[in-house]
Amino acid sequence: MAEGTRSLRGGGSASSSSPASSPVLGGRGRAAVAAVAVAGGSSPPGHGFRRVTLTKPTFCHYCTDFIWGLAGYQCEVCNFMSHEKCLKNVKIPCSCIAPSLVRVPVAHCFGPPGHYKRKFCTVCRKSLESLAFRCEVCELHVHTDCIQFACSDCRQCHQDGHQDHDTYHHHWREGNLPSSARCEVCKKTCGSSEVLSGMRCEWCGILAHAACYIIVTPECTFGRLRNMILPPSCVQLFSRNFSKLHCFRISENLQTEPDEDDDVDGSTQGSTKDIQISTDSSKQTLKVFDGNDAVKRNQFRLISVPRIAKNEEVVDAALRAYYINDDQQEYELQTFTQQALLSDDIINRNSATEDSNLGSVFRESVPEAWMIRAKPKEEEVIRLYPAWLKVGMAYVSLRVNKDSTTQTVIKEVLPLLGRQMECLQNFKLVEVLMGSKQVQRMVLDNQELILNRLKDIRKTSIRQMNQTRFYIVENSKSTVQVNLFIGGLPPQLSNEEYLNILKDELAIKTNVVSMSHVYQAQGAVVLEISCFSEAERIYMLVKDTTVNDKPLNAVVIPEVMASKIPQNCCPLLVFVNPKSGGLKGRDLLYSFRKLVNPHQVFELTNGGPLPGFHMFSKVPSFRVLVCGGDGTVGWVLGALEEIRHKLVCSEPSVAILPLGTGNDLGRVLRWGAGYSGEDPYSILVSVDEADDVLMDRWTILLDAEEPAEGAENGIAEPEPPKIVQMNNYCGLGIDAELSLDFHHAREEEPGKFNSRFHNKGVYVKVGLQKISHTRNLHKDIKLQVDQREVELPSIEGLIFINIPSWGSGADLWGSESDNRFEKPRIDDGLLEVVGVTGVVHMGQVQGGFRSGIRIAQGSYFRVTLLKPIPVQVDGEPWIQAPGQIIISAAGPKVGLL
Repeated sequence: MAEGTRSLRGGGSASSSSPASSPVLGGRGRAAVAAVAVAGGSSPPGHGFRRVTLTKPTFCHYCTDFIWGLAGYQCEVCNFMSHEKCLKNVKIPCSCIAPSLVRVPVAHCFGPPGHYKRKFCTVCRKSLESLAFRCEVCELHVHTDCIQFACSDCRQCHQDGHQDHDTYHHHWREGNLPSSARCEVCKKTCGSSEVLSGMRCEWCGILAHAACYIIVTPECTFGRLRNMILPPSCVQLFSRNFSKLHCFRISENLQTEPDEDDDVDGSTQGSTKDIQISTDSSKQTLKVFDGNDAVKRNQFRLISVPRIAKNEEVVDAALRAYYINDDQQEYELQTFTQQALLSDDIINRNSATEDSNLGSVFRESVPEAWMIRAKPKEEEVIRLYPAWLKVGMAYVSLRVNKDSTTQTVIKEVLPLLGRQMECLQNFKLVEVLMGSKQVQRMVLDNQELILNRLKDIRKTSIRQMNQTRFYIVENSKSTVQVNLFIGGLPPQLSNEEYLNILKDELAIKTNVVSMSHVYQAQGAVVLEISCFSEAERIYMLVKDTTVNDKPLNAVVIPEVMASKIPQNCCPLLVFVNPKSGGLKGRDLLYSFRKLVNPHQVFELTNGGPLPGFHMFSKVPSFRVLVCGGDGTVGWVLGALEEIRHKLVCSEPSVAILPLGTGNDLGRVLRWGAGYSGEDPYSILVSVDEADDVLMDRWTILLDAEEPAEGAENGIAEPEPPKIVQMNNYCGLGIDAELSLDFHHAREEEPGKFNSRFHNKGVYVKVGLQKISHTRNLHKDIKLQVDQREVELPSIEGLIFINIPSWGSGADLWGSESDNRFEKPRIDDGLLEVVGVTGVVHMGQVQGGFRSGIRIAQGSYFRVTLLKPIPVQVDGEPWIQAPGQIIISAAGPKVGLL
């Protein structure tokens, strides 16, 4: 919170261009002014530069060139390094004033801590050599001990009930660009692997130098992928009580992020890594807390100062450590020991001895720790942001004194906003804490004394004061509406039965909760909740609830406002199975969230495909990208078939990014033999340019026995047949037996099945074990094709194929012409039936030396099993009991890309 006349008018995001003239850091004026005077230009935004002697090769953060000679200029707060000649051009704001430049604060969504090579921290600008965090939604990377100072300037991916923007500006993020990156303006290289440098728009992806990005047209058009991106103005999500992980459906079981108490250690150790305990007898390392909250959490920063340092120099160093750019004369240091921490009021004491001691902060006995405190003031200047009142200014400054209350502040600020004719009761004052992990809002009471409020915040944490804003907000008449998708319920129940289950298991309050959608076939409902706390309670309770021994799952679903989607926009709905094939799905999830609106990306292990289709149910035109193996594609196509009648766009085209082991459907549709690390951006471009094709789908009825003739009344009806959908192929016998053995091996040790090469090796191993086995499948089954009996040759496996690829790309039918049969196509309404004589024959087919034995071609098949036989459909195997199997064409053909 900037005070007095030191306020700096902010208009853009933290990374956007800053005003040409900004205040120099208080207390660091001498060094900074000296540096700027040499450069002969205006002072850079918020930085406190000082001349430093270089002891190792160093690069300029502005122009990325090597700094020759022994001298450079370094910001004492954020470590920005610069040539003397570049100082006058620096427009990148210092980390200490970044929060004041954010227009709409949006918290980050930090994933688990990890090691990120050749990346730099956006707060302290140093390389990420130790464990660090990255945001799952934007390109922010940050050290564990810098996370609390990260600016809440993440991408705004949805409206939260207030904002209503129809135009978008570039969302610039600095640095961590590849070395080959090219500037959009001057076409020269703008990336660097040596320093945090260069700018990238996180929506359209354009790249630019720090010197060039300020002349780029501010409006963002979303770039090459604009037709696939769901614009944020079309997505509404009331997310007040939910963490960002919940909002973007990011699996929490993989989030090993330390909690607030664990962060303490990271912060302590992180500070130590920068400030080595000095062996120089003229230096002293001090432990500094910034308020009562830091004391409770034992979260301190270490600063290194000369032993003969004056009070103001130590205060100056402490403010720098906490990224605060206020005048050091407004702050003071207080001392206490660890024993003193046990007493509440000892923290607040400030003895006369300390007040009068304006010389060295060191006496004969050095305190164990220090507290930095703000000096009390009679009056202050606060900034008031007009929230979403659509006025032509970023904020207004207002002077408050000890008698100023919330009501008097609203009364004084309305004329400054041109709203003096309106009633005071129509407005409220909202305090916003812009934390990096969560943006917290609190409506202030009408009689709250503002000066006391500021004093309380500073007592808690002076850094927190730096991240606190006040908004003047119009009382909104819009009602809160949180949509929660609840899955895992028993299927085929009535609405009333589902409501009773929810009342019994989750104790839902029917006055604020209603069921807006019911999916009986899938055992899922969508709840509409008009109370944030009730929505959060239900969401957390669902995680620990089971019904009929089956766990429930909950997904927060945003509302897509279809009327706002641009005419030429066909958003892409992305499904990723992180467990498929080589386990590359986790990286793809991260990449796709960056490239499109993260609300478009769904993780299939978190509720399956249904939540995604429900969210897109009102979208007039959309496409689907499925990232996974053939089984995953079948799962999504099956869900689409079941819910098709509830979609406005009932026939979306489906593209495939093959992550499985075989990927036969991906091969046929020319998406390749399997994903091997291609650029996700180029994959999305390919999806956008792909052509539509149609493919037959088939329904398989299992154990569909005819009712016994002459059955008398009262005899129980036979159980309805199990129904399976087929896209690629269905195998009986040796083919399914190998799939079953592979399936069992993967279930026993899933961690080992993390590469396609290993998976195929396991297939070969189980195949070799069965070479000597002989079976007479033709004696154990009977086949009927289009109502006529077909005599089977001596075979061990019978395979029905819908696409010209089987077993990782083999052509089982063969290419030779045959007068008995038509040439196979994926949309001809016919299935081909092929036999194999054993494992050796299958190996020869996969090696391209032979093809299968052509048996029949048709559109309706009945197979009679005389004994239990292994069966697999699209790679999903099981043992099928004796009975009937009927294969017939499913409903409409499916559209693929």
